[in-house]
Amino acid sequence: MSESLTAALARPVRTVWRRLTSMRTALILLFLLAVAAVPGSLLPQRPLNPDKTNSYIAAHGSWGRFLDAVGLFDVFGSVWFAAIYLLLFISLIGCLVPRIRVHARAVARKPLPAPRNLDRLPESARFEVADEPVDYAGAARAVLGRRWRVERRDEPSGAVTLSAEKGYSRETGNLIFHVALLVALVLIAVGRLYTYQGSVIVKQGSGFCNVASQFDSWNPGRFAAEGKVSPAPFCIDKLTKFTATYTKSGEPSEFRADVVYRPDVRAKDRRTSITVNHPLRLEGDRVYLINHGFAPSITVRMPDGSVRHDTQTFIPSNPSTFFSEGAYKEQGPATGTPQDIGISAFFAPSPAFDASGRIVSASPRVDKPLLGVTVYEGDLTGNGEQQSVYSLDTSKMKQLGSAKLGIGDTKTLPNGVRVTFDGWRPTATLQVSHDPAQAYLLIAALAMVLGLIGSLGVRRRRLWLRIRPAAVTDPTDADEGESLTVVSVGGLARSDSGNFTTEFANLVERLGNAGTSVRNTDRTSRQLALEPAGGKD
Repeated sequence: MSESLTAALARPVRTVWRRLTSMRTALILLFLLAVAAVPGSLLPQRPLNPDKTNSYIAAHGSWGRFLDAVGLFDVFGSVWFAAIYLLLFISLIGCLVPRIRVHARAVARKPLPAPRNLDRLPESARFEVADEPVDYAGAARAVLGRRWRVERRDEPSGAVTLSAEKGYSRETGNLIFHVALLVALVLIAVGRLYTYQGSVIVKQGSGFCNVASQFDSWNPGRFAAEGKVSPAPFCIDKLTKFTATYTKSGEPSEFRADVVYRPDVRAKDRRTSITVNHPLRLEGDRVYLINHGFAPSITVRMPDGSVRHDTQTFIPSNPSTFFSEGAYKEQGPATGTPQDIGISAFFAPSPAFDASGRIVSASPRVDKPLLGVTVYEGDLTGNGEQQSVYSLDTSKMKQLGSAKLGIGDTKTLPNGVRVTFDGWRPTATLQVSHDPAQAYLLIAALAMVLGLIGSLGVRRRRLWLRIRPAAVTDPTDADEGESLTVVSVGGLARSDSGNFTTEFANLVERLGNAGTSVRNTDRTSRQLALEPAGGKD
């Protein structure tokens, strides 16, 4: 009873395993993996650019929140992507192991013996030479060369056969491609354990060091989070200049960040430029230029008469025009009634009005920028919850007024508060990425390309020659001292059979030229008849 139950349970398991480890399933999973990766290229990804991701979600409302809920802003870290990845990994192992064994046996095995009837093969030919069968067999083998695996056999009838095969590197290339793909999957998984990524918004004139506490966003792999991976000790001391170039139509042309850096804390300063497709490489880390923005500068005269100078980074609420929003938070005296000043603001690089009369930005290019401010007074702590640096909790504050300021403009408000728009500084979003498996992934990718070229460019071919003496019915018809040998050739294409006819004809011509030509080429006058050869041919 228990054995029958075990057999009944094992049967569907074996069926599922056979289907999972079939090449068809592996190809389907590979296709699904490619399709699943498409959103990762079209949508901003939170691990790479959290600011742009948040802006996208805010701009698209409920649709953006739905995409976030299903993990499309972190595609490569989602559960469903990991499930496809794992199933593909298992499927590749299950179908590659038996294929490698079969291919190894096929490579070690000698070419198959010649069939009994070569003229029944898709391609066949027959010609005669004036050489002994043994001598011609050696000449034919030389014609085939090293590209063919050739095995000579002697038949009891006295005939000599050559069995030749080529194109095994086609399956070898196919296996190299799939093994390299499997290795790439392993390397990606291992790299995720040791990787770390950190993003930071740097104002022009400022800098940072490669320390987790100095990043605005820090995404370590498991081992990096446990401290088993130490970040490279470099510093970007200063963003000396950020340049954004646009075409006449407003399309971005070039983003360039000129920086001063040190490969380690004891090294001398060095200068370089980071562009979008040319990161700075340091100690196995790469520093990418991801995005840019603006940091407007203001001067605030507080109610107690003190003066504050503040420059805050704004985040783009419109990624195409860089209309940006942010906040300033100025602490008042620690004693007495709270007199904190909070300013909710927007920055329009090229101000314009939309159809409803609201201020927007016509372009990311800076042209007479405008800073809109709404000033509040009260307690900045609000309801006590954690706040974003880009927004303001006004639950315990009262509004003093609002204004739209150009550079140099000042707005005077109640309680002696004055706000002056001093100007702006460009910002650059830099991302530090560490992936120790990247170099090995490049090798795996090259192996995949080479394997694919081999599997597509190499053709499987089989060729057989049966070389036997000819029986001459009229001995006086044979020239003195001339031996007649009939060569039967048969060919079979294991792949790409459409081009084999021409290839076979050229090969037969070369084989015919390898032997000594017969003086009398009129076959009917010779009245040749093949020897019985045990019923062969």
